[in-house]
Amino acid sequence: MIQLRDIYKSFGGTPVIKGATLDVKEGETLAVIGRSGSGKSVLMKHMIGLLKPDSGYVLVDGVDINKLAYHELQKLRRNFGVLFQGGALFDSMNSFDNVAFPLRSFSKKSEADIKRDVLECLDMVELPDVGPKFPPELSGGMQKRVALARAIAMRPRYIMYDEPTSGLDPETSNVIDQMIKSLAVRLNVTSVVVTHDMHSVLTTADRVAFINEGRIWWVGSIPDLHECADDTLINFVRANEYQIGAGGASGNRPHQSVVPRQTN
Repeated sequence: MIQLRDIYKSFGGTPVIKGATLDVKEGETLAVIGRSGSGKSVLMKHMIGLLKPDSGYVLVDGVDINKLAYHELQKLRRNFGVLFQGGALFDSMNSFDNVAFPLRSFSKKSEADIKRDVLECLDMVELPDVGPKFPPELSGGMQKRVALARAIAMRPRYIMYDEPTSGLDPETSNVIDQMIKSLAVRLNVTSVVVTHDMHSVLTTADRVAFINEGRIWWVGSIPDLHECADDTLINFVRANEYQIGAGGASGNRPHQSVVPRQTN
């Protein structure tokens, strides 16, 4: 379980997170939504100790991660797999070596065991034959899937997804969404999906946290979201649904309306 308590964070004197409190429950997939620049990714980086709050604290499995020594924090981070927005693959390594990188860096496994694990991870993202290929030889969607294979290589307890469908075509976005769902079950992991893609939210999430003006504005289940009466959240959701319907980042993906239309 991940617990954020009264987190404040500023950059260059500009407040970004303003007293955020949030729980990520064991075994759930939590979608964190909000406008661009609202602090979604900043919040996620606090969860894995990449950023320290100016005040407040973060507990991971009951441990205050900001009180850990550097080597202890490094060890704790091995419980996390992260799919970064751009994938962040090493262009100088082929796909096999990219996925093997954390195993070679942070485990004492033999090369035979590493080979077995890498091939299993590539199979889980449905790319069993791309090991010899380098990132520039792959499509954007395939790069995301190789990066996802790398994220699960250490068999993490938590998987963090930062805008996993950003920049992808509708068909590939659907593939990524389904992988988020299947890996949550297959690996029995807790997942946090930072996104503005409402189709992805509906497809993958058990609960949703809406961040607005640096605060956790609203938290609830998908059924709660359908019944939501908060104007700020409704306006955000409808704006993103309009982008989907108009052929935006996830253009032409089949979708259902998240919130009911207001009637007077």
